[in-house]
Amino acid sequence: MVKRRLDTLPGQSFPIGATMTAEGVNFCVFSKNCHQVELHLFDRAEDGAPSRVIPFDPRLNRTFYYWHITVPGVQPGQLYGYRVDGPFAPEKGYRFDGSKLLLDPYARAVALGSGYDRAAAARPGNNAAYAPKAVVVDPSRYDWQGDRPLRHPYSQTVIYELHVGGFTRHPSAGLPNHLRGTYAGLIEKIPYLKQLGISAVELLPVQQFDAQDAPHGNNYWGYSPMAFFAPHAVYASRSDHQGAVDEFRDMVRALHAANIEVILDVVFNHTHEGDHRGPTVSMRGFENRAYYMLESNPAYYANYSGCGNTLNGNQSIVRRLIMDCLRYWVREMHVDGFRFDLASVLARDEWGQPLRSPPILWEIESEPVLAGTKIIAEAWDAGGLYQVGTFIGDRWAEWNGRYRDDIRRFIKGDRNTVGALAARISASPDFYTRLDRDPNRSINFVTCHDGFTLNDLVSYNHKHNEANGEQNRDGTDANASWNCGVEGETDDPTVDALRLQQIKNALLILLVSQGTPMLLMGDEVRRTQHGNNNAYAQDNDLSWFNWDALRKEAGLLRYVQGLIGFTQSLSLFREEMFWNAPQGRYTTQVNWHGTHLDQPDWGEDSHSLAFTIYTDQDAVHVLLNAYWEPLTFDLPGLVNGRRWHRIVDTALPSPQDFTAPDQSPALDEPRYSLAARSSALLLARPIAER
Repeated sequence: MVKRRLDTLPGQSFPIGATMTAEGVNFCVFSKNCHQVELHLFDRAEDGAPSRVIPFDPRLNRTFYYWHITVPGVQPGQLYGYRVDGPFAPEKGYRFDGSKLLLDPYARAVALGSGYDRAAAARPGNNAAYAPKAVVVDPSRYDWQGDRPLRHPYSQTVIYELHVGGFTRHPSAGLPNHLRGTYAGLIEKIPYLKQLGISAVELLPVQQFDAQDAPHGNNYWGYSPMAFFAPHAVYASRSDHQGAVDEFRDMVRALHAANIEVILDVVFNHTHEGDHRGPTVSMRGFENRAYYMLESNPAYYANYSGCGNTLNGNQSIVRRLIMDCLRYWVREMHVDGFRFDLASVLARDEWGQPLRSPPILWEIESEPVLAGTKIIAEAWDAGGLYQVGTFIGDRWAEWNGRYRDDIRRFIKGDRNTVGALAARISASPDFYTRLDRDPNRSINFVTCHDGFTLNDLVSYNHKHNEANGEQNRDGTDANASWNCGVEGETDDPTVDALRLQQIKNALLILLVSQGTPMLLMGDEVRRTQHGNNNAYAQDNDLSWFNWDALRKEAGLLRYVQGLIGFTQSLSLFREEMFWNAPQGRYTTQVNWHGTHLDQPDWGEDSHSLAFTIYTDQDAVHVLLNAYWEPLTFDLPGLVNGRRWHRIVDTALPSPQDFTAPDQSPALDEPRYSLAARSSALLLARPIAER
């Protein structure tokens, strides 16, 4: 007869993690090949010794490969970790180490304290004083006040990619010190986001990450996940252990009240434990062979992420963790969608081979809890798998990397770019070939966190990453950038004016293209990283949003606000079918022109394009001149008493560069002269409106 402990209950194998029940807290973890599991309770994050140790009895507290126990009396906020003993045989893929305190892979919150030390945790021996501790969280203790995810269609979405810390960490943010760089600080800046006109923020990683996982400085971007279920604690202004959970929810609720969606950049391709030299902090110590892809020699890790290891996404245990995690962020944290970093990793099997029908990707697509969310793939990985245009499914949207490259090349003035430009503007039908596909599932962008800012794209011919401490070897050399004649900052007003004009050209193309536009934080006010195109470890002025730029670049900010508002007001920019689809089905059409009507120049030496987008109600005419001399374009004739009105001309100074429709000047000539390297947008309006 097996006797149970009087101060604990056997618990159950579901749900995984630490769950509040009527009887206490049920703790459950997965480990297939271990010999022993202990639950350690702590009073403080810095403690090296537990206040209580609770061993699991494999006869009472194990069901299949799940170890579980219910502990009465445990309250929300309790810190805990595990010690898991078993074989340490790297040559067989086993890396159990009973001396290590392990972080629950299902931790809903993480307490790092002042003692966390990644390097110390990687050394042999007891790491408890340096280890992150999981926190018991009661998700039901929050008043959502009726909040629900917003479910904006892609056709009505403008995404703004931002870094929670960097958005308000600069002193110019005008916030109290304790709010700078926090979820609460972001709440204070919602009026700015609303005025800008965006409808969704895409947050760089906010899942708890290891800021010490960087060879030099801090891991600022956050692409080093430590705990997938937990909001990053450093972004909370509150000091209590559940503070990050509730403050994140406060932020979501406030953004929703402003009609702005929240999309999370999630990193289900690797973890912070790194390669065979990295620390044992969590998954490695629970079941290394299950959680990670291993090489043919299991002592080493397959590395399709470029970060030392690769999460084994199509292994059943890992699939369950990913799905449980996504459901949690939607159900309990009310997020509106996810952008999957290096999503093509999830298209690989346990041995790294690409799958024709990856189970985890189909499971994400078909999960009913996620049915109303946005799921966006970065459709490539660091192992050479590139799937833009071929990513699976009927719901997945994709970061259109080819859009970025082709728009940059045209604006720069490269040869043989006009044909690709037209395809990108019209939602890339050359590789998104299904007519029933929503064209807005192409996420269009010219810049993102990874690479030059828009200002730097037109200010530098070469990357300048010396501050990263890697002798400028890191970061891509394929930037398709042009410095407009001077490398870096300049006092030459002619060069600076051309740069501003090029920025406005890029933004105009982005916002008139069919698809979902995404802007990078600060591009609307010429945020610069001084030529650094890989600022992943620059948690300083180089990366932060400088709010003084709102005054300095007020003209550009006005232009962006006006252009977003204008394009979002017209149905032809919110079409959910491809332009020029078969007549009788769809109404939005596009006609391509060159300097002469209906005569586009697709030649290798062409640097100009014009096009007319029209429906039964509206018509716009867009003129693009990437040539280094002025060009004169013929304008389409209009009927029913309508005339062309100039909304945008990027060669004009502010405020003439953007004019609201009700104030826009009418054009009397059948031609329009466009300055070198500039763009224009015209709107057809009835004479009666004037």
